[in-house]
Amino acid sequence: MTLMQATALSIIAVMMVLFVWGRIRHDVVALLGLLAAILTGIVSVDEAFAGFGDDIVVIVASALVISGAVSRSGVTEILMGKVAPFIRTVPTQIAALAGTVMVLSAVVKNIGALSMLIPPAFQIARKTSTSASALLMPMSFASLLGGLVTLVGTSPNVIVSRLREDISGEPFRMFDFTPVGLPIALLGLAFLLFGWRLLPQDRRSATTETTFNISEYTTEAVVPDDFTLAGQSVDDVVKAAGGGVRVTALIRDTHKRFQNPTTQIVRPGDHLLLEGEPDDLEQAVAATGLMLSRAQKQPEKTAPDDEIGVMEAVVTASSVLVDRSSEKLRLYDRFKVNVLAVSRSGARVNQRLKTLRFRPGDVVVLQGNLKLLPDIMADLGCLPLAERTINIGRNRKGLLPLAILFVAMLLMAMQILSVTTAFFGAAVLIIALRCISLKDAYGSLDGPVLITLACLIPVSDALRTTGVTDILASGLSSAAGVLPPIGSIALIMAVAMAVTPFLNNAATVLVAGPIAAGLATQLGYNPDPFLMAVAVGAACDFLTPIGHQCNMLVLGPGGYRFGDYWRLGLPLSLLVLVVGVPLITLVWPV
Repeated sequence: MTLMQATALSIIAVMMVLFVWGRIRHDVVALLGLLAAILTGIVSVDEAFAGFGDDIVVIVASALVISGAVSRSGVTEILMGKVAPFIRTVPTQIAALAGTVMVLSAVVKNIGALSMLIPPAFQIARKTSTSASALLMPMSFASLLGGLVTLVGTSPNVIVSRLREDISGEPFRMFDFTPVGLPIALLGLAFLLFGWRLLPQDRRSATTETTFNISEYTTEAVVPDDFTLAGQSVDDVVKAAGGGVRVTALIRDTHKRFQNPTTQIVRPGDHLLLEGEPDDLEQAVAATGLMLSRAQKQPEKTAPDDEIGVMEAVVTASSVLVDRSSEKLRLYDRFKVNVLAVSRSGARVNQRLKTLRFRPGDVVVLQGNLKLLPDIMADLGCLPLAERTINIGRNRKGLLPLAILFVAMLLMAMQILSVTTAFFGAAVLIIALRCISLKDAYGSLDGPVLITLACLIPVSDALRTTGVTDILASGLSSAAGVLPPIGSIALIMAVAMAVTPFLNNAATVLVAGPIAAGLATQLGYNPDPFLMAVAVGAACDFLTPIGHQCNMLVLGPGGYRFGDYWRLGLPLSLLVLVVGVPLITLVWPV
């Protein structure tokens, strides 16, 4: 082994140790690794930063923006609102939630798909007295399984496709992963319907506390002229909204007020006061087609890059709002903000928001120019709350983000556009058509993941350029030489499964992919099944919470411990290994 080879291997080994140690962030470790590779000369200065413009980074970044737009489209809330009344048992809840996550993960980033469904999971768990810990880990694992189905479902597939292009000149196409990934995903989902019982039953979801314990808001909605439920009772509207909200008053013709309106017939132009938790209010507006009532004009932008959004604030004792209403104060005319919702501890709001006199301690949701809102709150004497995601009153584009994504996938499948161009174009269109604001688009980008990818690409490639992959492949070939071809593929998949919980899946593929291809070449085999085995093994990270963001995402909300993951993940990993290896050899002959 030459000095350069030893240096490259040492840098990778130290990075792996730091990844497993977990005291230093993954992106910082990747940056340090890239710096060490540059200083030692195993990565040239000309190639050191090529990873930041690599197709992989562009695809992952674009997928995150698309996921963010889909998650804000309102489609998920509508679908979950329709199926919630029919899923009362844990298996049916897992089938609905984990199945939806799995389908979405095939076309959007799995972390984005999982993020979309966590709020509905908590709503369903709360309404059916189910422990959220029984739902969240199966949902996380289902998101990883769904990523196996298509090229863009997960980062390992994209990276493996790129490695195949480097080896043979032809990348894997959009649905080349489907014949192997789809059966594995379906069998994995079937296992999760029963396997959730392997999880400890005493786990309780962690609660997220903010400065103020806000239980319920009251918002005002108006019945539009084309309201599909017009002519039905208020009780019917509540049922269509998912049952999570209450109508505390119905106001008609500005003066008729019904305080117990459950049996009243809803007419266009009626104003409904809705009371409930923020997520339930958001679902009610999205599912029924009600419109938030705003007597004032919409806040205006003062510059092209301005964003109209919402923020929470508490009314202090010295606020100019105290004992005054937004109508009397001319809140929009003077401050260019609207009040969308109010939460009042210990009291029910039963009058229109524009005439409501504010009290100290009221929590309000204000809509306005996000650049100006902090200063406006200071002028009003309101104290901004700890940042939370409040979607009441957010702009929604419904099915448009999904339509754009579908067209992009179709163009990829027909090989009219490359994966990079299609996903980048879809992300740009979604932003240009305001399916997602620029602020939310930038917020959707996972900086640590993108930095880690960009830094690992040149560092991992140093293993190939210095000849380390050939040495490692020779070592594996001695072990695989006594095995039949299917045994060699099983060995590669098992190694990838064992490594990916302690790295991240992208790092695993970048390191193990060239080694697997080198092993196949030395044994005289087709490299395709070996690359597929790496992709499947690296994507199936079921043993720990640290290897994949999805597992880490549910760790706190699910109240899980580190050792809980292998209880459900180990048998699922064995199922993937037993089913996946024969499928790979059947679809991709050795």
